[in-house]
Amino acid sequence: MWSTFSVADDDGRMAPPGTALATVGAPQGAGGGLTGLMTGRGGGNKRRRTTSAGHTMSEALEGKIKLAFFVAIVGVVLTVLGVGTEFWVELAPSKSFYNNQTCLTAHYGLWKGCTKTLWVSDIDPERESCGPADLPGESNCTYFKFFTTGDNARMFQKTTRKNLNVAAAMLALFSLFLMVMGAICIVMCLSKEIIFFLKPASVCFILSGVLVLLSLLVFHLSVVAFLASDHTVPLHHELSWSVTCIGCAAAVLIVGGILFLLLALPYSPWQRCLPQKDSSS
Repeated sequence: MWSTFSVADDDGRMAPPGTALATVGAPQGAGGGLTGLMTGRGGGNKRRRTTSAGHTMSEALEGKIKLAFFVAIVGVVLTVLGVGTEFWVELAPSKSFYNNQTCLTAHYGLWKGCTKTLWVSDIDPERESCGPADLPGESNCTYFKFFTTGDNARMFQKTTRKNLNVAAAMLALFSLFLMVMGAICIVMCLSKEIIFFLKPASVCFILSGVLVLLSLLVFHLSVVAFLASDHTVPLHHELSWSVTCIGCAAAVLIVGGILFLLLALPYSPWQRCLPQKDSSS
């Protein structure tokens, strides 16, 4: 059985039963729509963006990704600085080997080598070998011909091993390529809001750091082979500041890759390793 309801207006007149529902329902619908609109706007105060993979990227996560990206960029800058300079190793005979007025020192990197004539009077009296290379003097730099004619370089009657030098340079270049690929992945992650790109970025940065270390190791082997090629001129050798940049860059790149890997995990490793105890316990 159907029941009808009558609604009286402000003047006391009875409204038809069919119009009662429409009269009552209209304000409720308008109020509900207004409430929903205000709720939707109010929910934007705390931004949480939904990615295409169904995950959400909060502002906190985005800030952590940018911080880890900054760490990786520092490693990239150090790598470029080390690879582009020729102060990987310094070679110096005794400062009195040629004469008592001038002496000859040399330094080289992956791409070119330089010889420098220094005044003996400018060298520290307690130093037995010529150098350091940053003292003022006349320098002469030439690019290696490993990559053009395939010829070895000669310094102080010693010959380089082009196979080791070329291998060290190729490892450094491939590590730079991986850094570029990792940076592209992070840019895609931040712009397209796809957290999945953190995983290949972490792999690229970690591998680039490992390749930088391998390049440094191969270069050191080339220096040892260079010194063993001839013993006519005794040389004192020491690794210079470019190698310091390369070593720091490798460590920073590996740390940056690990940070990206931790951010790509679906859970917090700290909460798994150190679970929080309930307040009741």
